[in-house]
Amino acid sequence: MVMKDKNVAGILALFFGWIGIHRFYLGQVGWGILYLFLFFFFGLSVLLGLIDAIAFFSMDQESFNAKYNRNKDEWRERPDYERRDNRYRERAERREERVEQRRDRRAPERPRSAPPARPNNEALKAGGIQKYKDYDYEGAIADFEKALEINPDDVAVHFNLACALSLTEEAEKAFFHLDRAVAMGFTDFNRIKTHDALAYLRIQDKFDTFEANGFRLEPGASAAEVQPKAIEATKLEPLGAPPSPDLLEQLKRLGELREKGLLTEDEFASQKRKLLG
Repeated sequence: MVMKDKNVAGILALFFGWIGIHRFYLGQVGWGILYLFLFFFFGLSVLLGLIDAIAFFSMDQESFNAKYNRNKDEWRERPDYERRDNRYRERAERREERVEQRRDRRAPERPRSAPPARPNNEALKAGGIQKYKDYDYEGAIADFEKALEINPDDVAVHFNLACALSLTEEAEKAFFHLDRAVAMGFTDFNRIKTHDALAYLRIQDKFDTFEANGFRLEPGASAAEVQPKAIEATKLEPLGAPPSPDLLEQLKRLGELREKGLLTEDEFASQKRKLLG
């Protein structure tokens, strides 16, 4: 079957629309008979033919095809490049969908990644102590502070943090955490007065007042005011001060003298106790 052309339909409507020729051309036989009837009895089809002609000329080819060339057999017979492009596009889309479906079926299910584990209080404490012993005081301070974020009532961490802060000469912060340790149950006051790491605090002007107040920043506070559960925390042994580089050098020299036979074992042990005393 021959495809209908909108220009031909427009010309037929313009010159022969009064007898409905364009309707017969488009395969609309019923409309064509109606136009003949209107012409012979009323004369209205002349105006209708003119209107149809204007409509056909102003209509784009795609709209005309959709309305008057809807027959699939006729559409296949037309060698129109737009029709071929549409056909190729549809085939490409179907191929792409099939490939995507096969890919989805073959793809293994990805395991869900576990959320990163948050460091616990004990791990941070251990890390801080190790860094303290390695003279990494800044790293130790960072770990102790993170441990307190998890458990702000840990007495040993407050004391150890005070030691590290004293070694970095941050007196105010060191006094604060030492005060917190005492407030939560730390009662080894002799350690505060003799611990090497707290030597910097002991030379501060406010240390005498701090000691007179029961090693508290506020007058009248004492360790007896703390809750029993806080006192239990003193079972955690606070870390000791790491040997200074000078002390390590002296110990090394003692070992060399012993190896050379210049010191006996008893003399070596006696001198070592004096250095570590």
